Amino acid sequence: MKKSIITLLMILASLQINAKIKLPALFTDNMMLQQKSNAPIWGWAEKNANVTIKTSWNSKIYKTKADTSGKWKTELQTPSFGGPFTIEVTEGKEKVTIKNILIGEVWLCSGQSNMEMPLKGFQGQPVKNGNEIIVRSTNKNIRLITIPRATVLEPKDDFEGKWEEASPKSTSNFSATAWYFGSLLQEVLNVPVGLIHVSYGGSSMEAWMNQEMLKDFASAKIPTTKEELAKDPNRVPTTLFNGMLSPVIGYGIKGCIWYQGESNYERASEYTALMKKMVSSWRGLWNQGEFPFYYAQIAPFNYAQFHPKDNKPEYNSAYLREAQLKASKEIQNSGMAVLMDVGEENNIHPMDKEKGGNRLAFQALAKTYGIEGFEFESPKYKSMEIKDGSVTVSFDNVENGITSYDKEVTGFELAGEDKIFYPAKTVVRRKSVVLTSDKVAKPVAIRYLFKDFVKAELFSGGGLPLSSFRTDEW
Repeated sequence: MKKSIITLLMILASLQINAKIKLPALFTDNMMLQQKSNAPIWGWAEKNANVTIKTSWNSKIYKTKADTSGKWKTELQTPSFGGPFTIEVTEGKEKVTIKNILIGEVWLCSGQSNMEMPLKGFQGQPVKNGNEIIVRSTNKNIRLITIPRATVLEPKDDFEGKWEEASPKSTSNFSATAWYFGSLLQEVLNVPVGLIHVSYGGSSMEAWMNQEMLKDFASAKIPTTKEELAKDPNRVPTTLFNGMLSPVIGYGIKGCIWYQGESNYERASEYTALMKKMVSSWRGLWNQGEFPFYYAQIAPFNYAQFHPKDNKPEYNSAYLREAQLKASKEIQNSGMAVLMDVGEENNIHPMDKEKGGNRLAFQALAKTYGIEGFEFESPKYKSMEIKDGSVTVSFDNVENGITSYDKEVTGFELAGEDKIFYPAKTVVRRKSVVLTSDKVAKPVAIRYLFKDFVKAELFSGGGLPLSSFRTDEW
C-alpha cells in the first residue's frame, strides 16, 4: 500500500514538472484584477503553442500563441468591480483554472523597512494597535500578495508566492502601511482592493532601478558579479529591480504607493532627480500612462547617531525631506504624505503606521477617485512678507486654517544677511504665522523644523502637519 502511494505521488510530481501550462505566482486563486481595464495576463507553454483563455464574467474567449521560448501574453477586458470569477487557461487537452478572482482596485506598495514593517511589528518594535487590527482584519474583499526578498544580477520573471484573502493569518505578516492604505480605500470606495507588496528593509532607491534608469547617475555602480552583492545587497543598484520588481512589471494596477528614503538620507542632493527618473521609468515599463504615485515623506529621526565621529551638516535628514517635498511639485500625478508628527528619536520605524497609511489613502481618494469634502494635503509654504523686522508667512492648503493645538510654536528660525539662524518668536494666525527675533533686525530667510529629529508643531484644521522647509539655499 505504501509503495503504491509513493508511486502515485511520483507520477503526480512528474506531471506537474512536465505540465505544458505554467502561470506566474501573480495569477493564482484569490487574485485581484484591475477593474474597467485591459488587464494583462501571461505565462508559459510549449513553444509556438496555441493558448486559449476564457473569463467567467463575460464568457469571452481569448486566443494567443506562445513564442519560440514558450512565453505568451494577452490582455483581458475587465468590467466594473465584482466577483468571484474564474479564468480558464487551456492548451490542447490541458487546462488550468484560477478560482475566486475578484475585480476591483489594484495598488503596488513598495519601498524599504517602513513599508515592509508588518502589522504584527518587528521583533521588539510593535505597530501601534497592530494586534487589534489583525484580529479584525478578515475581509474577503481585500486580497494580498507579497513578493519575497531577492537580490540578483539579472531580471527574474517569477517568484514564490500567492494571493490570499485578508484574514488574521495573512495580515499579521503583511505591510502595515499598505494595509491601512488599502483597507481605508476598500471601506470608502466599497469595492474590492488588491495590494501587491514589494519592499525590502534598508533598500536604497537605486536598488529599485535598472541600469538604463541609472545611466545618468555617476554614483550608481552597476554590479556584474555575485561578490559585489555580498555586502548590503539591498543597497546595490539594480538588484531589487531585478529580483523583486521585474516579475511584477506589467501587471494591471491603478497606481503605486512608496515609502522609502531613509537609506538615501546621506545623498539627499540627488534624491529628487533619482525619484523623478524612477517614477517616469516605472510608468514607461507598465505602459499605463502616468499612473498615480503617492509616497510618504520620511519621519524625523536622530540620524546623527549613525555618525558618532563624522556627522556632516548634509547628513541632516531635513535635506532628504526637502528633496521629497520638491519631488511632489515636479512629478505629475503624485502626492506626498507628511509624517512630521509620528517620528521617534531613537526608532527609525515609527510605531504609528496608521497615520501614514491613511494619509496616502487620503491622496488617492481625493486625487484618483475624486472624493470631496475632506482635507488630503498638508499645508505648504507659499510666501513670506517682510515688514519692519517681522515676517508674515503664508501657506497653501489651509482652507480651514492652521493650528498648533494651543501649544507654543518654537520651531521657526530667522536669519539676516549674516546667514546665522536664531529662534523666532511665533504668533499663529488663522492662515499664517508672524515671526520676529530680537537678534535679527532685517530678516532675509526662514526655516521651520529644519533639523534631524523634531516634532510637528503646525497642522491644518484637518490635522495634517506642515512639512519642514527653508527659504534659503545656503
